[in-house]
Amino acid sequence: MSTLHKIALTFIKSIGPVNAKNLLAYCGSAEAVFFATRKQLLQIPGIGEKTVEAILNTDALKRAGEELKFVEKHGIDVLFFSDENYPKRLKNCFDAPILLYFKGQADLNHPRIISIVGTRNATDYGKNLCKQLCEVLAPYDVLIVSGLAYGIDVTTHKECIGQGIATVGVLGHGLDRLYPQIHKPVSQKMVLNGGLLSEFPTLTNPDRQNFPQRNRIIAGIADATIVIEASIKGGALITAEIANSYNKDVYAFPGRTNDVFSEGCNFLIKTNRAGLINNANDLIYYLGWDNEVKEKKKHAQTTLQLNLTTNEQKVVDALQNGQLSIDELAINLNIQQSKLAIVILTLEMQGIIISLPGKVYKLA
Repeated sequence: MSTLHKIALTFIKSIGPVNAKNLLAYCGSAEAVFFATRKQLLQIPGIGEKTVEAILNTDALKRAGEELKFVEKHGIDVLFFSDENYPKRLKNCFDAPILLYFKGQADLNHPRIISIVGTRNATDYGKNLCKQLCEVLAPYDVLIVSGLAYGIDVTTHKECIGQGIATVGVLGHGLDRLYPQIHKPVSQKMVLNGGLLSEFPTLTNPDRQNFPQRNRIIAGIADATIVIEASIKGGALITAEIANSYNKDVYAFPGRTNDVFSEGCNFLIKTNRAGLINNANDLIYYLGWDNEVKEKKKHAQTTLQLNLTTNEQKVVDALQNGQLSIDELAINLNIQQSKLAIVILTLEMQGIIISLPGKVYKLA
């Protein structure tokens, strides 16, 4: 499919994601939609006279040509619903955008993706939670998504940059602008190890109605949505509600009962719309990531042991149950201390065992 026709499909008036997918299913490709006759188009369920007129009009193709020039000039990736690099988690959502614009380096099909949302009026409590969460998640090779708004969103992105975590901001406008403008320096750093994502084309302003629409991408692209500080009304609760409708995991940090910016989180927990988490380790446990890491370590150790000599393997096996002195190892393994010293030195140099005071050794 040509990129021009893919983009043009999004510029047909009165065509949303559901009808666009319907057109593709019946016509077979984006090009075929524009080459179909009036009679063929009218036979497609859900497609009426007004939609057919919009398809047969050349305005969509003309506007798509302008958009194509912009994305090619600025190195923006166009991710179409049927493309391999389109976010697979999002693709499973019934109202997923037919097309996305992405500028950045992140893999939107990363093995571990979470979204973090919250109030625009973040308190020190919420900011500290963001910091602690990112610090603990950093070794788990995770991609973190948020909305680059004031408060919890931008705090999350900044913490990710500081911790070297890939982070993606989902925008409620085109990639030809940035709102709020004050976050431009942060967005420029994000593009280097993460990125900016939007379903909106250029010339789209950050209008109020765009943000609930973009929230479905934040919810749909991740394995789980985390809510850090939220009032009872606002975008964070909308995102959580959308995530629940997608049968996605939602978790929230509780707050004080009289704190307006924890009211939303407490409500989500109280009504079983979100699981309660007190820290990042709770999240890791719920998502099963800790088990994955343990399995990888176990596999790495097994692989490593296969490359050891017989005596090296004996020492490693003996230290599985705890630390031992060189004398205890020599007696237990029936190896001369002169030979054992060489074996121990080799294992130390490989970083497999650690020397403790008194010629005592343990596994690294």
